[in-house]
Amino acid sequence: MAITLTEKAAKHISRYMERRGKGLGLRLGVRTTGCSGLAYKLEYVDEETPEDQVFESRGIRVFVDPKSLPYIDGTELDFAREGLNEGFKFQNPNMKDECGCGESFRI
Repeated sequence: MAITLTEKAAKHISRYMERRGKGLGLRLGVRTTGCSGLAYKLEYVDEETPEDQVFESRGIRVFVDPKSLPYIDGTELDFAREGLNEGFKFQNPNMKDECGCGESFRI
C-alpha cells in the first residue's frame, strides 16, 4: 500500500507548508459526493491522529484515514498548471470512471 507524490506536487506542498509556517504534511482522503459517488479531499495536517496511515514520498508525509485507503491505495498525486488553472491531479489505479466535470469518481 502506498501513496506517492510527483516532484512537482512535493515542491508545491513544501512551499505552501513553508508559507503557512507549520504543518506535518498533507491529508488525502475521499468523501461521498458528486455525480459518480466519491471525491478527493485534501487538507494540511497540523496534528496526527492515532488511526492515520502515514506514507512518506519525496520528503512529504501523506496522512490517510483507514476508510479512505482502499479507494486511493496506489494513487500518485501530481500538481499541474494548465493555462490559468492550476491544481492537483490524481492518478488513481482503482478508479473505474469519473464524471464529466472531473470532480468525482467511481471505484
